[in-house]
Amino acid sequence: MNAFKAFKASVPIAWSPNLYITLVRGIPGTRRLHRRTLEALRLRKCNRTVMRWNTPTVRGMLQQVKRLVVIETEEMYKARKQNLENHRALRPPLVINHLPASASGSSS
Repeated sequence: MNAFKAFKASVPIAWSPNLYITLVRGIPGTRRLHRRTLEALRLRKCNRTVMRWNTPTVRGMLQQVKRLVVIETEEMYKARKQNLENHRALRPPLVINHLPASASGSSS
């Protein structure tokens, strides 16, 4: 399973007042109607995320461009961002002592 399918597999199941929509496919080569829909959703570049209210109008727009976007609930979005932060977090530096254990103990 490639990354795109894994990303799409995490569709929101629970109802949420806000939807986080991420454009994961490029706009060039799509239908004019789909480009206009993405423009109305304020999605202009790949891998950009916008937050929209969960209304029937927005859900209809998302149904139209569902192959181009990924939809997440607020909890899913925050969990994904937290995982990304943890992945990018600075790790404590490795301290390497080049002296043998016996030599460091005998010198005083």
